[in-house]
Amino acid sequence: MVDLLVTYLDMTASPSGAALSSPDSAACLKRENLPLVDYLDLYRAVGASLDWDQRLRMPKNDLAVLLASPSTWLNVLRVDGVAAGFCEFNGVGEPVVELAHFGLVDAFRGKRLGPYLLDGSLRAVWASQPERVWLHTDTNDHPKALSVYLRAGFAIRERRMERFPD
Repeated sequence: MVDLLVTYLDMTASPSGAALSSPDSAACLKRENLPLVDYLDLYRAVGASLDWDQRLRMPKNDLAVLLASPSTWLNVLRVDGVAAGFCEFNGVGEPVVELAHFGLVDAFRGKRLGPYLLDGSLRAVWASQPERVWLHTDTNDHPKALSVYLRAGFAIRERRMERFPD
């Protein structure tokens, strides 16, 4: 078991101001329905260096059902057709939406694509008019994750130490 500082954040209004422009003319952000194997490949590519394993531990049948649900949205960022990152939302169409996963493949980090991916994805989800979008991040996530979320309009709701399987 490992102890991690977990920060819970909430967003209670759509992002304000103009949408962020893409920092790369070859970037394309859109909602996609990925086949399970492609989702898992992208999940691993984004999460390997961050110790993501939640979706890898899920029974494949349960994961397939989750991904096929109309309330699960995957917004995928592609650069020259290559998957560079994604945002996964659960509960879209309900009053409370969770941003379950957000990240970039290592090769695409440091190019200002993360804020663009997050901003565009949040604007799309807020079109469904939730009351709140929430997420949690922890000390295993990218060192800039919390600052990116705060700049996007999230506010810290709670911080606490939690124990997770190692």
